[in-house]
Amino acid sequence: MKRSYYLLKKYWILSLASFSLVFLSIIPIRIAIASYQAPHPQAILTLGGGQEREKFTAEFAQNHPNLDIWISSGIFPAQAFAIFEEVSVPTERIHLDYRAVDTVTNCTTLVHDFHNRHIKHIYLITSDFHLPRAKTIATLVLGSQGITFTPISIPSERPRESIFPIVRDSGRSLLWIVSGRTGASFNPRFRSPLYMSR
Repeated sequence: MKRSYYLLKKYWILSLASFSLVFLSIIPIRIAIASYQAPHPQAILTLGGGQEREKFTAEFAQNHPNLDIWISSGIFPAQAFAIFEEVSVPTERIHLDYRAVDTVTNCTTLVHDFHNRHIKHIYLITSDFHLPRAKTIATLVLGSQGITFTPISIPSERPRESIFPIVRDSGRSLLWIVSGRTGASFNPRFRSPLYMSR
């Protein structure tokens, strides 16, 4: 009885590991297909986290006049629009989304919007210290939905984040892939969706 329980447990673990490997191997395949279908970015996504990100994005957008811009949970709308207007970036290109409360939800709240617009490739803009975690999450969340990204880092003087938030948010991203939930409702900053554009 004990031996059969041990064997059952062993086969269950092996089955789970095999499923996980197959499941995770799908993501690179979907990213490769997206890269083939859209070799150049079709939109800009900036992860909110300080006014310098909007300023960088406004300058970056001047060199990419055909791309719409999404800013996920950035600064207040009036400030954001003023930054873009100052460098003559039409506000019609700008989509301000305030649904996200963290880096995981920066991606999960917008991935379906990109999918519905047939966007397969985005520029992903964030600060350099934050980029490793953002790239990990984007690979899992966006990649699982067949969207690839080109990362753009904004120089800062802050040290890189530790491995802990990367591991934690990788787990949350995987949870979202299998269940559609991120655990964001436990965050005290969680709020109802707010989406703005002009």
